[in-house]
Amino acid sequence: MSETQHDAALHEAPVLAQEGPSSWLVYTTGLVLAVILTATSFWAANTSLLWGPGIPLGLGVLAIAQMGVHLVFFLHITSGPNNSNNALALAFGVLVVFLVVAGSLWIMADLNHSMMPAAGPMNMPMHH
Repeated sequence: MSETQHDAALHEAPVLAQEGPSSWLVYTTGLVLAVILTATSFWAANTSLLWGPGIPLGLGVLAIAQMGVHLVFFLHITSGPNNSNNALALAFGVLVVFLVVAGSLWIMADLNHSMMPAAGPMNMPMHH
């Protein structure tokens, strides 16, 4: 290795994280959005101004928005070309969580069906 190549390699340091006003602004914006979404969720759950059956749907929408804020502002998962591995890891994690939850619900439903008492004369309530 020549002397000029060795010197050039010593002066090139990899940039791991950008510090400064822009990263501070990103984290602060994420924090403000997360606090607003959390406060809105608590308000929606405790108010009587909203249509009752629509509250769970609204809370679900706010939860998905909260996840989006955390992914973009804190985990920095974006659609850029450098984040393909992060997006694939996130997709795999979502798949694993879905399989665990869906499998657990399937097993519990099957157990519930198997444990139900059979309808017959022995299980009928007695009337006097």
